Amino acid sequence: MMMDTLIEQLKALNLNGLAASLERQIADETSDAMSFEERLGLMIQNETAERDSLRMRQRLRWARLPQNNACLEDFGRSPPRGLDPVTFATVRDLAWIKKRLNVLITGPCGVGKSFLASALAHAACRSDYRVRAFRLSRLAEDLTRAHGLQRRSALLKQLARADVLLLDDFGLAPLSDLHKRDLLEILDDRYDKRSTIITSQLPVEDWHTYLGDPTLADAILDRLVHNAYRLTLKGESMRKRLVPQPEHRPPTH
Repeated sequence: MMMDTLIEQLKALNLNGLAASLERQIADETSDAMSFEERLGLMIQNETAERDSLRMRQRLRWARLPQNNACLEDFGRSPPRGLDPVTFATVRDLAWIKKRLNVLITGPCGVGKSFLASALAHAACRSDYRVRAFRLSRLAEDLTRAHGLQRRSALLKQLARADVLLLDDFGLAPLSDLHKRDLLEILDDRYDKRSTIITSQLPVEDWHTYLGDPTLADAILDRLVHNAYRLTLKGESMRKRLVPQPEHRPPTH
């Protein structure tokens, strides 16, 4: 009865890892052979792991990654899609986040840009960085809504706090002049303070033309391109591989 009360008290204090570890020790007769220090150590380790897991789930929920299950481990030791091995190794160790640099991922449709960006962002979450992710079109919608509700400043402050901001599908749809100015302010808040990941089907050399307004384009790209690693993916769309092939049948006579 005393143990049941203790477990309930631990749960009431949100020490769920300690409570779960204690319950396992009670059910495991071999735990009696352990010293008090050993049992307490296991309980503390379990509580620490539980809190780390909870914090990771919260970071991923806040991040809203395009592909939540993408991990750098999926690439093994080989860089994906023709990337330079040295550049890929440099980017995957995440040192660019501490240096407040950016990562620009380009390539044709379906080659895995969003997957790679999500894997980098997922690794950043595991390393206890705050991450936010948006499709650029969805960010434009959120900015429009924030303008209407007079909450633009609050949204910009939220974006500025993210250690890593992932903008997916840059250049896929046109941006209004208002959204271009918003994007400039977002990147200006982050310049030399936080890191940004961009994915785009357009080569970086075409971004100036996409943005249109020469003055805004110069200002945006100056804050984004010159302090960035560039990863260019190559090859055919991986989605084509998922399309079932028609069954080949010999001609009938």
